[in-house]
This record gives sequence, structure tokens and C-alpha cells, in this order.
Amino acid sequence: MAWAPGSRAVRGRDYVARVRRHRPSALLPLIARASAAYSLESSWLESPYRKYTPWALADAARVSLACGNEYRKDASDTDLLRILDMYSQLEDPYLYDHDNDQDALARFLLRAAGEQMIYQEPVFQELARAAAMLTQTTATREARCLRPGWDEELLGTSLSHYVGIAQLLWALAISRGGRFDPDSLEAHGAERIRAKIPAPTILSVAEKHFVTDAAAFRQANERAQMTSDPLLRRYEYNPLRTTPLVKGYGPGLLAPVSQLIPAKASPLGIYYTGVARFGNAFAQDLGDLFEAYVGRQLGLLPDATVHPEIVYGQNQALSVDWIVVTEELVLLVEVKSVRPTAHLRLANERRVDELKRMLGHAYEQIDRTAALIASGRKEFARVPASRPVHGLIVTMEPFHIVNAPLQRPLLPATTVPVTVCSIGELENLVTITDAPVGRILLERAADARRSTYALREALSGHAHVSNAVLDAGWASYPWRRAAAKQTPSEPAGAAL
Repeated sequence: MAWAPGSRAVRGRDYVARVRRHRPSALLPLIARASAAYSLESSWLESPYRKYTPWALADAARVSLACGNEYRKDASDTDLLRILDMYSQLEDPYLYDHDNDQDALARFLLRAAGEQMIYQEPVFQELARAAAMLTQTTATREARCLRPGWDEELLGTSLSHYVGIAQLLWALAISRGGRFDPDSLEAHGAERIRAKIPAPTILSVAEKHFVTDAAAFRQANERAQMTSDPLLRRYEYNPLRTTPLVKGYGPGLLAPVSQLIPAKASPLGIYYTGVARFGNAFAQDLGDLFEAYVGRQLGLLPDATVHPEIVYGQNQALSVDWIVVTEELVLLVEVKSVRPTAHLRLANERRVDELKRMLGHAYEQIDRTAALIASGRKEFARVPASRPVHGLIVTMEPFHIVNAPLQRPLLPATTVPVTVCSIGELENLVTITDAPVGRILLERAADARRSTYALREALSGHAHVSNAVLDAGWASYPWRRAAAKQTPSEPAGAAL
């Protein structure tokens, strides 16, 4: 077929109507099969016309589940390609919002990043971090919820088995065209699976945490809606991120977007599951663990001294969470267990206040600590006052473009360079072996352009060793021997 994308922006209602032209029971299996075919990392770049992106497939599945009905036409691969092409040409607020070009561009980039970058986090790190942080890190404060047995209570099994089940569901969905057949657990050759995790446990955990149906999905989709603006509809939360498997569309369970299965067992996925069950106390516990986990990662830095927060003054005030002393500089690390909210994903009028609420104090804390070190305050005597000082704000999830000139002026000014980075970037930073980390950060800060990029840009091209903390987390999962035969980009359990 000769394919030439149109040149005019597609109206949202026309796109929705195109999806609704087809029965969900016909379209959704096509979406699931395509997602399985282009499931790993950036394999969608090899798809026809580069249209089979996970975010486009996820939105087509969402519209079909939320708006489709069975009294419609059948669907073909050509129909799916046309739908995905329409998605890639959807009209956007950026086309009309040019009263302030800089602000319009910032809003566009926030929405695009929230839409696309969530599918591009390395699965190995996301899953390994779950055990490394939640079961292998000791918090410095008494837990409210994350006490022994919390995982059995919340997840219905151990964290190790929960992540293992996610790995298994992902691997089987990819290898079987986007479907998981529960009967396959009793088939010949599945003994190795049942020897690791009993089939009833796999099925009960999957049903409780991973599975939805059309009626429940539609209710969840209605609750997720925050705006009536049709231009923003596709940027809202997709309930498939909460329940990535759907029943009622053929044999077994359907995975419309395979990439969303392992995300359910990431720290972020477990965060939402825990908060729904335990409330804010779970979030506070996770925040305490996250701070300690960042300290473990910093401890991997060679030739560096890591100090915990320092108490000073009569009021027992606290410095930043961690102070890292290297030969080249002093790194002040403030930990924020925050993630971009819907207001940032939609880039609405509340986005600036939300950004300041979540990150503003961290900038102030870094600047305050830097001033205390420079003044020679006695409590900071172990920290050299003569070396350059840099600040690092480590977040649980990436805040895209936050270091860029479009975002940075919205946050407090500081007397020392400050970079926001995700925990994934920190996990990569601490494993560099061919250059001192201090020198890398100094060179980056000295470059007016590169200092506004995401930290990961400065880490590319360097030699790395494996991250021992993540390796220990990964080794705690049931499929680690099978997974050892796979590349890090392949789904663990795929060898089963």
C-alpha cells in the first residue's frame, strides 16, 4: 500500500470517530499484537512509517475501550495504521497558543514529554529498583506501613513474586501476540514456572492487580478526566497504566500495550497501589526509604565521602539530605520523592505552582547549606569550604525539561549550580569509571547550553560498571537465572 500522511492537523473528534468505527473485539487484538511486536525499547522506530509508538497504541486502545461498541465494523491492519497516522497528526494547543511563544513552547514540551517519555525508562532499572529500595534498603525513620509482611498484605504475595509475576505476564504477552492464556500455566513445559511461583498465586495476583474489563475501565476513565478540552484529552491519565490486562476480548487476557505490564511493578506502580490501600502514610514511608536509597547509590561513588544530613543551630535545623565530598567539588544532594502531577502533564495554569510546591524548597535548601559551608559554620567543619559547590535534586520520577531555560526561571534562584535529575540518572552517574564524577559535573556546569539539558546527556559516551545495588535487587527475583541469558532490554522470563 502506498502511504502518504496528510498535511492538515486532524481534529480530535474525527480521530475518535475513526477509532469507534471498529468493534473493540476486533481492534483491540490488533493493537495488542502490534504492541507485542514493537515492545522493546525503541523498536517502534522499525515499525511501518514509525507510527506504532506505544503512546499512540495506548491511546487508540483507551478510546476503543472507553467509547467503542460491538455494533460496528471489523478491523484490519490497514485500519490500525490509518488510526495511528491520524493520532500522529492530531491538532494540539500549540497550534493556537502563541500569545507567548516561550510559554507555548514550554507547555508543548511538557505535554509531549509526559505523553512519550514514560514509555522510555529502562525496564531493568525500574524493576530492579523495586526490590533494591523496598526490601533491601533500611529507612532511618520508623515505618508506618512498610513493616514486615506489608507486601503480602498489599500485593497478595511477596514483592519478589509480585515483580516476578509482572515479568512473566510481560514475557508471555510479548511472545504470544499480546495475550496471556491462564491455561498455559498448566501446559507441558510450564513446570519450571510453577516451580518458582504456584499457578494459583500467579492467577490471583494478576486478577487482583493487573486485570480490568470494559465496564470497570470506562468508570476509571471517567474518574481520570480532568479537562473538557478536546485538545488535551490524549494527555490525561490512561487507566491501562493501572490495569494493563483486559478480559472479555477473546481467550485469556489481552495486553493492549505490553510495555505497561512491567510498569505496574515499578516503584511508581507500587506507590499508587500502596497509596490506594494505605493512604498518605504509605507515601511517607516510601519517601523515607527513597532518601536512604539515594544514600546507598551515592555510596557507590569511588573516591568520595558521603555525609548524611547535618543538624545545626539551637533550633536543630537540617542541612540537605546528603553531602558528597570529592576531590573536585562538594555535591549537595536533596532528595524529593515526588513525581510530575496531572497539572504538569497537561501543562495547565496550575503547572507553575505545582512545580514550585514540589521542587522549590529543594533549591532553597541547597543554597542555604552552601552558605553555611562557605561561612565556616562549625557543624560543617568536615566539609571543605574551598572547593566548588554544586547542588543535585534527585526525584523519584523524571521531571522532563526542568533544567531548561523554559522551566528553570520558574524556580528559586541559587548562588550555586543546581541540577534536577531522576533516580535513574543518578544510578547511571555513580557507575561511571572513565572520569571522576566531579569533573563531569564541573564541565557540564561550565557549558551554558549543556547545563540546561537533562543530566543523562552528560553521562552518555562514558564507560560504566554495573550498578551493584540494582544487581542485588534484580537477583532477588525468581527468574534471575533465565533472565541472565537475556539482554537488559529483553523481558525477564522470556527464556521460559
